[in-house]
Amino acid sequence: MTVTIYSQASCSSSRKALKWLKDHNIDYKEKRITSHPLTLAEFKEILSMTEDGTDEIIATNSNDFKNLNIDIDQLSIQELFAIIQDHPRMLRSPILIDEKRIQVGYNEMDIRRFIPRKVRAYELNAMTRLAQES
Repeated sequence: MTVTIYSQASCSSSRKALKWLKDHNIDYKEKRITSHPLTLAEFKEILSMTEDGTDEIIATNSNDFKNLNIDIDQLSIQELFAIIQDHPRMLRSPILIDEKRIQVGYNEMDIRRFIPRKVRAYELNAMTRLAQES
């Protein structure tokens, strides 16, 4: 299982997520959305995995978003995609996805879901044994 991380070079959360993936030997591919804009297929995949749609992935407090003065709810997917192509910093970052999961932003607890299940089970068993021994 490979994680795809959509990142921004200037984003400290993206750097933290990349470091975490490296430290935990998680296979990943990185795509810097500011230098390599999302494809329509990638955008649709990300959007389809969200629970809250655009609210989850659009950084409404970003300068790019504020300067546009738009109502996202009035835009078609194609229109929103075209705007994101021109203003990729409107997207929250990092966005991590695999076949089943999405995480927007860096959260040290939530990112653990990208550790393979068998490794998490092993870690839980080891911690349980330690707790029982003390």
